[in-house]
Amino acid sequence: MTLTDKIIKNIIMRVIKSQDYRIEIVNLINAEFLQFAIDFFKKIIEAKLNSQDITIDWYKKAFMNKNLSAEDIAINAGLNKKTISNMYGSAARAIVIEASNEHFESLYHSIQTLVEMEKEIELTLTIKLKSVSVELNVSESLIVINTLAVKRAQLRGGLWSTAGKSTEKYLMLTLCKLYKIDKQYYDAEIFIKDKSKKVDREIDFYLVNDRKKYLCEVKLMGKGNPESADAIFARKSDIFVADALSQQNKNQADELKVSWIALQDKEGFRRFELALDRFNIPYIKYNGNLEEDLPKILDELF
Repeated sequence: MTLTDKIIKNIIMRVIKSQDYRIEIVNLINAEFLQFAIDFFKKIIEAKLNSQDITIDWYKKAFMNKNLSAEDIAINAGLNKKTISNMYGSAARAIVIEASNEHFESLYHSIQTLVEMEKEIELTLTIKLKSVSVELNVSESLIVINTLAVKRAQLRGGLWSTAGKSTEKYLMLTLCKLYKIDKQYYDAEIFIKDKSKKVDREIDFYLVNDRKKYLCEVKLMGKGNPESADAIFARKSDIFVADALSQQNKNQADELKVSWIALQDKEGFRRFELALDRFNIPYIKYNGNLEEDLPKILDELF
């Protein structure tokens, strides 16, 4: 799953204007999850109506069918594919299917035990689609609720991770265009590998002058994740661009002579000028209107 261009644009506009971008990701998670829930309920109605059994077998036949993708089978069984990979050291389809079936049996057994222990609790989930409706008993309802919870968690983890990776390159390009930096002075080949380094890794962004490259690292991490900053410093970056940096992060960057830009600071993007001056990158000082200029730049980039 990838972020839409509109979401990336909104994130960049918020970050450069010193606003928190997280509401954009939250809104996207909500939209994706609600659409999944509606589609899932429609499938439940169809599967339940087509079932000849009164047992939970209708769910297994419909939602753990081997014709489905491995990811869908895992989610429907109440597992995340990444969790299976961590547990078994592989996310191969055969392993995912086997692990999903084992987990579903274990989950159903746990639910049955709980239902027996909590006999005073009654739960019926009724799903209606136009004139058609089905009812799920307490065991079936709990399985459906658990599946929705797992899907929500999967979306949350995936989209937060994707947000940073999808935005970083365009954030740097936007800063360069704000300061009208010529293309010869930056390298945006984000998906190439740097074979000269001891640890082979993806490159974020370079500023370039006199054939020398200055490594720029971008991290949308917030103040609550100092380990991310430590990783940046360990890679000996020249410029560190983040949405938020703690005072400790800033002090550490100064001590290591890393030029830092904390975009959530008031007009924090203007610290980019200090890095440009330090590395002799030609630019034009920005005195424009962000409300007018950012939409134009982002439309051009996309």
